[in-house]
Amino acid sequence: MGTKTVAGVDGRTWQVRRNIEWSVPATGDDFEHDVDGGRGAAVLILSALFLFWVILIVWTPSLVHIPWFLVVLAVAVLLFFPIRWWLRRPWTVVAETAGSYDQPAERWTGLVRGGAKAREELRIVVRRLRTQGTPGHADSPLQPVN
Repeated sequence: MGTKTVAGVDGRTWQVRRNIEWSVPATGDDFEHDVDGGRGAAVLILSALFLFWVILIVWTPSLVHIPWFLVVLAVAVLLFFPIRWWLRRPWTVVAETAGSYDQPAERWTGLVRGGAKAREELRIVVRRLRTQGTPGHADSPLQPVN
């Protein structure tokens, strides 16, 4: 996403941006839960399911009538997980400044789930920079990085 330049209340210029994360970064707390079967297992299971549905559709007799609501239900089930995956992707929100002659450079980063939540957090960061001069607050996902 594009970088937004914000003039802070203390005179510093901040660069604020959000980026989508295509893979969930492993953190110290979540590292044990990130172990999975890998992409090979997912490809194998999805291709087996696809083959099952192709065989089921090909072997269906021509006189069998499938109601429209079952087709709609099948499409909804097929699209549920990809849409949920897309809507729940983690976003990294970053606020950084080069500092000024009397204040140090700072970099704040945080991880937020969902595009709408990331946009909202970006608005909160911009508002806090303009009114208070710091991007984070007590319960903010943004934390200072040294």
